[in-house]
Amino acid sequence: MSSLICPLCSGSDGNSTYIKIGNNSFLVDIGKSCRQIERSMSKNKINPHNVNFIFITHEHIDHVRGLNVFARKYNTKIYASLGTIKSLEEKQILNDKIEYEILDLSGLAIDELNVVPFCISHDCSQGFGYSFLGNNIKISVCSDLGFVSSSVFDAISGSDAIIIESNHDVEMLESGPYPFFLKKRIMSEKGHLSNVDCSEVIYKLAKSGTKKFILCHLSKTNNTPQMAYDLAFSAIENAGVSDCELYIAPRTNTTNVNIRI
Repeated sequence: MSSLICPLCSGSDGNSTYIKIGNNSFLVDIGKSCRQIERSMSKNKINPHNVNFIFITHEHIDHVRGLNVFARKYNTKIYASLGTIKSLEEKQILNDKIEYEILDLSGLAIDELNVVPFCISHDCSQGFGYSFLGNNIKISVCSDLGFVSSSVFDAISGSDAIIIESNHDVEMLESGPYPFFLKKRIMSEKGHLSNVDCSEVIYKLAKSGTKKFILCHLSKTNNTPQMAYDLAFSAIENAGVSDCELYIAPRTNTTNVNIRI
């Protein structure tokens, strides 16, 4: 079964990833305006009319900014946790003009695709990560979490490819311009995953057979793509694996990052 991963945007300004597994095409989050997402899709020769579903990780604006307009324009069904759905209803991002459904931890089967959510630790209503399973393929999205718990690792273990957060370098964050309360939030167990924490997870995943890694949600202020890449690459090397592929999800998709599996 052919599969494609295309990060459309990634970072505090907006996050969205296009994934195609077999006959199903979907977005995970849509954190930039509909027009910006359309432009990213156009650059990557993706037809927005072909997007079957949108899976939302949580309700923060950098993950849902374009959701209402895109879903109405393309009549795309939305899935998210109960807590996220309620929050989006309160914000009036979801309404009776949009088709949406609550997703629980039992998951969802759509044709040959199985969607398995898992709970993440983040300061939101009820955040989800997702594993998408097709015929002998598993792709996971693991972002916006303060730490990788044993249950999260179990959920993403066995992935052929993973989109994983490598948000910040701790020293850059500690010495940087953010106010203390924001630094504390980012480094908390309900904040964001650091480069070091990400690399530790990548080491374990590479050891267990994951071959493709896409680093996402890099901080523009407290990280650099090179720092995140170098730590992750070292983790793969230390795992003794030579045939892995490592990518950085672009902040805005001015250059194509299309990963085929």
